[in-house]
Amino acid sequence: MGRDVDLQEFSRADRTRYREKVRRCLDVLALMLRESRFDSEDPMTGLEIEFNLVDDEGRPALKNVEALSRIANPAFQTELGQFNLEINVPPRRLDENGAARFEETLRASLNDAERAANEVDAHLVMIGILPTLEAGHLGPATISPNPRYQLLSDQILAARGEDLLIDISGQERLRTTSESIMPEAACTSTQLHIQVSPDNFAAYWNASQSISAIQLALGANSPYLLGKELWHETRIPLFEQATDTRSEELKTQGVRPRVWFGERWINSIFDLFEENARYFPALLPITEDEDPVAVLEAGGTPALEELKLHNGTIYRWNRPIYDVVGDVPHLRVENRVLAAGPTVIDTMANAAFYFGVVRSLAESERPLWSRMSFSAAEENFHAAARWGIDSRVYWPGIGEVSSTELVLRRLLPMAREGLATWGVDAAEADRLLEVIERRCVVGQNGASWFAGRVHEREATGVDRGEAVRRTLLDYLDRMHANAPVHEWDRPVETG
Repeated sequence: MGRDVDLQEFSRADRTRYREKVRRCLDVLALMLRESRFDSEDPMTGLEIEFNLVDDEGRPALKNVEALSRIANPAFQTELGQFNLEINVPPRRLDENGAARFEETLRASLNDAERAANEVDAHLVMIGILPTLEAGHLGPATISPNPRYQLLSDQILAARGEDLLIDISGQERLRTTSESIMPEAACTSTQLHIQVSPDNFAAYWNASQSISAIQLALGANSPYLLGKELWHETRIPLFEQATDTRSEELKTQGVRPRVWFGERWINSIFDLFEENARYFPALLPITEDEDPVAVLEAGGTPALEELKLHNGTIYRWNRPIYDVVGDVPHLRVENRVLAAGPTVIDTMANAAFYFGVVRSLAESERPLWSRMSFSAAEENFHAAARWGIDSRVYWPGIGEVSSTELVLRRLLPMAREGLATWGVDAAEADRLLEVIERRCVVGQNGASWFAGRVHEREATGVDRGEAVRRTLLDYLDRMHANAPVHEWDRPVETG
């Protein structure tokens, strides 16, 4: 939910008016889809990354406003917590060296931002959950000053009617409560975007759902939260619980969560927007003056702001996006599965793997999702989040298989084929996909490296908090060196 809003209260009439406006927007979207009024030529891809800020000791630095003022780059913006920032990398086509230019732009922007953040005694770190966070960092006092964050937190807690419960069982167990949605701020991710035509949207969304588990297995980078070792990708259960508007009674009744894998394969992007309107009450019932029907009839392009705002408060792991650029509408799949980090080269390898495999699956003559149940895809998703690179998943035609073996045997060739279809240079595709291949062969990603180094330190008598902090400083050094995580060695010192 990226738009700015004013802190306010909402009446019953506001909610009724907003619901009616969302339905009106849905009717207009359906008409636009039938008439194919969308930009689908030369499709663009996009990339967003969320960061944490830390001090010289690796502890959270509550300085996003100060850092942002020094960075002075409109691509960067604040996020929920005062220790969070986000960068939106300009979208581009993957052909004509698009992948390499993504990487160059990202590295240059991050190097400049790091130097600027240093001026306020802060450092940027790309990791799924900052492991040095303490309970006090996830309270209402550390929320970013933009009113939209406080408003969203108030509305989620009001809808729930009680404090949020965080209860995660993994290697260890964490159980705590929160009076705000600030635990969500612990979740920092990489978001990948693919622009698609209306006719192809369902195939790309279904393909994204199909491989989301493999993305998690390869890219897990969130093993610790509040001093506890939990899942390899603890972001997944944490985010699911930190924005849950349901009381225990509503969960028992089967009410759907706002962080949602989904429940079926789709036939159209309309299916997802229609589900949003049907299943989820408004959190932010802010109504604009635009009459989308009148705008469309006059030959214009409606913004559909109510539909977009409502969509922005429903956190699908693969989210449908309607947007307008230069008065031309387009559709995107927003893939929200991956953790941030560990390095720029790992991030670009993850992106290349996703873009390549999704294209191959979406354009396959026999869709994968015609041979796999949706529930199997969801079970894969949570198994991969829990066990990371050591996970096992179900795959049609194979049965149960390790995630790394599946990538090596089946998915890497598909990724190369898909990248070639995008127009990515073969040498560039090989360079990036070799990172994925070696990660699978070595069996090391961000989560396994981090947990392994913490275990080594603990074995020498270092307590958990200090072991995590020292390991984070090692992580920072390697992140800046930009060697892929499968090449990371052990810490220089373990005592």
